[in-house]
Amino acid sequence: MQKRTLGKNGLEVSALGLGCMSMSVGYGPAADKDEMIRLLRRAFDLGVTHFDTAEAYGPFANEELVGEALQPIRSQVTIATKFGFDIDPVTGKRGSGTNSRPEHVKAVAEASLKRLRTDAIDLFYQHRVDPAVPIEEVAGAVKELIAEGKVRHFGMSEAAVQTIRRAHAVQPVAAVQSEYSLFWRGPEAELLPALEEMGIGFVPFSPLGAGFLTGKIDENTQFDPTDFRNIVPRFSPEARKANMALVGLVKSVAERKGATPAQVALAWLLAQRPWIVPIPGTTKLHRLEENLGAVKIELDAGDMAQIDEGASSLKLEGARLPEPMLKMTGL
Repeated sequence: MQKRTLGKNGLEVSALGLGCMSMSVGYGPAADKDEMIRLLRRAFDLGVTHFDTAEAYGPFANEELVGEALQPIRSQVTIATKFGFDIDPVTGKRGSGTNSRPEHVKAVAEASLKRLRTDAIDLFYQHRVDPAVPIEEVAGAVKELIAEGKVRHFGMSEAAVQTIRRAHAVQPVAAVQSEYSLFWRGPEAELLPALEEMGIGFVPFSPLGAGFLTGKIDENTQFDPTDFRNIVPRFSPEARKANMALVGLVKSVAERKGATPAQVALAWLLAQRPWIVPIPGTTKLHRLEENLGAVKIELDAGDMAQIDEGASSLKLEGARLPEPMLKMTGL
């Protein structure tokens, strides 16, 4: 697989990474551990070298899974994990708020290193900005971890441009992670131009619109009771029905290209900037193989124009997140 570079300090990763959250939480019950270990190792065999997790996914279970699966190939992959929520280190019980106090950031790093079975975290993201802690203090804590060799690169997630600038002035930010896809194009207005200016990479999560852009979801789809999409306004049955026009647009391009809708949606993201690295997640081997096929899809100027013109004429219904979750983002 082609490689891409995040930031200015040489963080080289596969053009498509693997988001690991869904293996443990978010989209229904946790998947079988042994199957997920096989999936993670198969992803590497297929060219994936960048794997994304977080202490909050479980909590803790996803880091443990990723650490065990990747231990035999640790030197050949990069692992991203995250800090920033108030999680009891003993019980794993998650509080209602954020916590990026420097001492907490350092404690999380130590615990994540153990769970990931590694001596250094390749990319350490602030999961959500903590309004109670100046971002300069957060960046300073990560800078110290980098100096100690426990972290290699600093990242931020769902942060506003001015917050990123302030952090970047203290410790260079290698990558920013936020939601971005044809289903949610919010980063295009301010974030992407600012990242280009600063030389920061971009890692879109939910690059398939939490599955919507695969064409396998419609207004009649029933989600597991523990699936987070049950509380997302954009995934209400009414919104799904209204938004099917976008899926139709992607399908029309996919049919012409001999590809799947998911592959076109990912290829569209890859074509936006050479420093964008989407991290689609899955628990199914055939979906993994399908997603990775996106790197072979070449969208020409006509394809891109068709998608952009068609998408610009659509008004998508429903907020991308519930209101309390939106308030925790800078976008």
